[in-house]
Amino acid sequence: MMARPPKGAGFDAPRGRRASVLARTPQPSRDRFGRFTEWVARAMGTPMFLLILTVFCAAWLAWNTLAPEQLRFDDAALGFTALTLMLSLQASYAAPLILLAQNRQDDRDRVQIEQDRQRAERNLADTEYLAREVVALRMALTDVAGEVVTRDILRQELKALIETLDARDGPVAPADPAGPDGRVEWDLSDRAPDRTGDRDRRDERHRDTP
Repeated sequence: MMARPPKGAGFDAPRGRRASVLARTPQPSRDRFGRFTEWVARAMGTPMFLLILTVFCAAWLAWNTLAPEQLRFDDAALGFTALTLMLSLQASYAAPLILLAQNRQDDRDRVQIEQDRQRAERNLADTEYLAREVVALRMALTDVAGEVVTRDILRQELKALIETLDARDGPVAPADPAGPDGRVEWDLSDRAPDRTGDRDRRDERHRDTP
């Protein structure tokens, strides 16, 4: 007779694949409950909630005061005990829900503050990096400007070069207007116009005049 295999997996099987592992029960989402508390706190802080609560209390008091005794469910002689208990229950649940919503908002603000701090640190680091780059660029431009030849320096260099060339070629002597015998001869033929013809015409005009 053959032995029957065990129902459960042996030790040779991985732990994650054992059949005896129970399935985990789903847990309620904390984020969903947090959204619910925020919705309750937001709804209780509106004028509509105050109006509905006022109308409810007024209707409760009017019914238990003006309705027949057999239809009343909260005796006015006892000080509306049921209404007092309901309002106390509502307040006892509203206060923790509001506190939970406030704690959730505080956690959100704390995360936001941390993100703002990290963003401010990154902006500060970027600003310091840019400041260092600007200083390095200014120093580089200053060094380049010190090496650039200005216009005055270039003019002085050209003037010195011209003087050097003139000194190397030697002074140029001016032309001597004196002739071979030492007398100065000026050629005025191309400078003064010929006035002989004008003088002859003037003399003939004077002769013809009576």
